[in-house]
Amino acid sequence: MFQPPRKSSSYSARVRLAVVATVSLLLSACQTLGYYAHVARGQSELVLHRRPIAQVVSEPGITPAMRERLLLSQQARRFASDRLALPDNRSYTGYVALDRPYVVWNVFATPRYSVEAIRQCFPFAGCVAYRGYFAQAKAERQADRLQAAGDDVWVGGVAAYSTLGWFADPILSSMLRWDDDELASTIFHELAHQLIYVKDDSAFNESFASFVQGEGLKQWRQSRGLPPQDGSRAAMDDDFTRLVLDLRERLRRRYAQGGNAEALDAAKQREIEAFRQRYAQWRDERWPGRHDYDAWVAGPINNARLLPFGIYDRWLPAFAELFRRNGSQWPAFYAAVRTMAHQAPGVRHASLQQLLDGAAVLAKHGAEQP
Repeated sequence: MFQPPRKSSSYSARVRLAVVATVSLLLSACQTLGYYAHVARGQSELVLHRRPIAQVVSEPGITPAMRERLLLSQQARRFASDRLALPDNRSYTGYVALDRPYVVWNVFATPRYSVEAIRQCFPFAGCVAYRGYFAQAKAERQADRLQAAGDDVWVGGVAAYSTLGWFADPILSSMLRWDDDELASTIFHELAHQLIYVKDDSAFNESFASFVQGEGLKQWRQSRGLPPQDGSRAAMDDDFTRLVLDLRERLRRRYAQGGNAEALDAAKQREIEAFRQRYAQWRDERWPGRHDYDAWVAGPINNARLLPFGIYDRWLPAFAELFRRNGSQWPAFYAAVRTMAHQAPGVRHASLQQLLDGAAVLAKHGAEQP
């Protein structure tokens, strides 16, 4: 939902996860009555407090800075439909002022000696790696229950989410903390979820939406006469993600070897400390003077905190290659994505892997040119 920085929550945009299809939570018979009531109330409050942005920007008490941000959001909203061929509906044309820093808090959990998520499954959204709460206290109580049962747990705040078009999703006050690029590109990302969404395939959904977000932002900046973004931020994000995924793979292999709890706990902590050392070396050698991820690395690390990484990136080059093969034309690209979306999971992943391999060959060929 996945995305910072550019900060959209307390963690990098590259690993930002949005709560998808709250309506699925409302309709899920497997949820407890208390959770059902909580999510229904949270979504209904957003609907009840949503006001048209055209009205908000005309109110006498609005500050010039806020008015400018909201007007910018509407320019990006129109660009999304007119130039990116994204859904033309009422989503992101309303505004809700929240009384909290995030709209939702996601609870991630894994078994103590596994890097696989304890998945939450819903009728329309399918299975995802987290469970969302509109109240931080409720999220933390759920995290406490899971932790007491022996699981690894992490709670992350979310500034924006998509209901996949079931409701007219608003611009939230939590989104206005972002810079202009993140605000605009998040609108592109969430509208892409409304356009195409595959049940039970988070990597496909998030990689697709992230490609639309990135390419859409590039075209948005061009349309406004702005220079290309500095690529160093994205490069550093990519490098850091690879470091985290490497830690996750090391832990996966160690857990597979088995052992008693004492041995596994010791091995787990050794791997985490070794990761911190690799991070410090990487930072000082590759990015001297930069300390963007120091706080994340210094904080508590467990299996659950690693879960969001990689979801937004896995198939990103594959979608870029598909866009190129379709003449960089949005309607043709979306048609090709829909074809893959209707394929069986194994066939779809094989198609994506072929595109990924093609992108790698193209990149290698380009690198070899004089």
